[in-house]
Amino acid sequence: MSKFHELKFKTLQNKEFDFSNLKGKAVLIVNTASKCGFTPQLKGLEELYEKYQPKGLEIVAFPSNQFMGQEPLEGAGIAEFCEMNYGVKFPIMAKSDVRGDNKNKVFQFLTDKKQNGTNSQQPWWNFWKYLVDKNGNLVEVYSSFTKPTDKKVIKAIEKALN
Repeated sequence: MSKFHELKFKTLQNKEFDFSNLKGKAVLIVNTASKCGFTPQLKGLEELYEKYQPKGLEIVAFPSNQFMGQEPLEGAGIAEFCEMNYGVKFPIMAKSDVRGDNKNKVFQFLTDKKQNGTNSQQPWWNFWKYLVDKNGNLVEVYSSFTKPTDKKVIKAIEKALN
């Protein structure tokens, strides 16, 4: 079992989300914000989720207020915004830091090459995407500018599902 599958984090509803439940699934992790120019990517993420979740993809959102205060909402407000405006059904974690000294343990794994074996780059902005394969290996990292429905993202997800 990889270190990825040993992680745990709290959801917006303050329930523990155990990453061991993601074993055998491809996972796309995204740092999100409700007041960002990239926020409409939530629609594309939900489209991916609806299409690929039955095939074994999980999408996990990590709201963060670290980039120019673009996530002013808290808890239920974040969930309500994502559901009402974009129909989001994928899991949303509690608001947290995704870079710097206080970044959460999931992003510590995703941005530390010693832990993940491939990447040491922290997100530069909201909507960075990290694709983890079924075995818990980080396989791709995409910047904010890469849309979730980009052909290269879809191709990588399909590969990670096999």
